[in-house]
Amino acid sequence: MQARVGETFLKRLIVFYIPLTLFLVAMIFPFYWMLITSIKPDYELYNLRRNPFLVLHPTLKHWKYLFQETLFGRWAWNTLLIATASTIISLFAGVLAGYSLSRLRFPGSTTFGISIFVTYLVPPTLLFIPLSSVIADLKLLDSPWALILTYPTFLVPFSAWLLMGYFKTIPKELEECARIDGATRLQAMTRIILPLGTPGILSAGIFSFTLSWNEFLYALVFISSPENKTIPVGVVSELIKGDVFFWGSLMAGALFGSIPVAFVYSFFVEHYVSGITGAVKG
Repeated sequence: MQARVGETFLKRLIVFYIPLTLFLVAMIFPFYWMLITSIKPDYELYNLRRNPFLVLHPTLKHWKYLFQETLFGRWAWNTLLIATASTIISLFAGVLAGYSLSRLRFPGSTTFGISIFVTYLVPPTLLFIPLSSVIADLKLLDSPWALILTYPTFLVPFSAWLLMGYFKTIPKELEECARIDGATRLQAMTRIILPLGTPGILSAGIFSFTLSWNEFLYALVFISSPENKTIPVGVVSELIKGDVFFWGSLMAGALFGSIPVAFVYSFFVEHYVSGITGAVKG
């Protein structure tokens, strides 16, 4: 009996605990490295003889420089505003497109659904050139609206595709019963389909928010003034001057810039997983 218990524990250790521990270490290590780098004094940062994984004399000098000598607070507000607005727009369009493609049958619906996903596969590096002309014609350059209106170009296709697959997993009979009882299609969608599709909607929202928060290319091309920049562009452009890298402040900016996304995933991870799973099954 004891031999079986020992064998079972050894099997779990090899199959589950050791891989899980290695995975956690790999995931947490970047945050640990950013933290210790941001609180190291300069003489420890550039001294290769010291242990790079330890901090002997921690300091908040780099944090103070980030918040007092740069516009990091303004960058954080710009990033939050742009990510939230673009996510709301993308979810609104994605929900309507996903519902119509999964529930309505019209000529070319299948081809249209495939074309939406193919649109998502187009690299953003090929789109920013024509988009820059459009934004210039609308006189929105160096404005948050330039990013709020361009981010949905790559957020809506994926959100629509993800929600289309998730809505297909919801039985049509529920909606048909509501229609028989006198509900309109809009009422059936808002009162039955959308509440049941909350995990899929949250998954699309988290995905859209994350991409908007971390996006770099469009923010670099369309925004030029320091006060309108986002965190990814502001931290890189203002804390790298020529060949001088302000590593402590850079790591502090990266750390504080990644915390909101980490919190979003930690609170909604169950809905995110179930939404992705439902979309794949659909």
